[in-house]
Amino acid sequence: MTEQHEYNTVDVTQKTTNEAPNNEQVQAGITPTGQRLRAYFERIERLEESKKEIAEDIKEVFAEAKGDGFDVKAMRKIISIRKKDPADLEEENAILETYMSALGMKF
Repeated sequence: MTEQHEYNTVDVTQKTTNEAPNNEQVQAGITPTGQRLRAYFERIERLEESKKEIAEDIKEVFAEAKGDGFDVKAMRKIISIRKKDPADLEEENAILETYMSALGMKF
């Protein structure tokens, strides 16, 4: 299910003084700054499309795990925990334990 995605990038780091618009862009009223801005938008749009594809791949993996009898909710929680900094996780657990104790609940 894992797919590799290639990302095409556009170099938008050139200064506008070094860029010369072509005739088509001049006729359309696109400035060098507009060209750079358009390149940013196009890169973001390509990345958004890739993000959708990756989200669909992840959804398929969770569906496969569910089909094998695993609890997807628990898996998502564990993924969330694994992303956290250990110190932040320890602090969060201490607060939860304190609050639950105050409510007479076991942690």
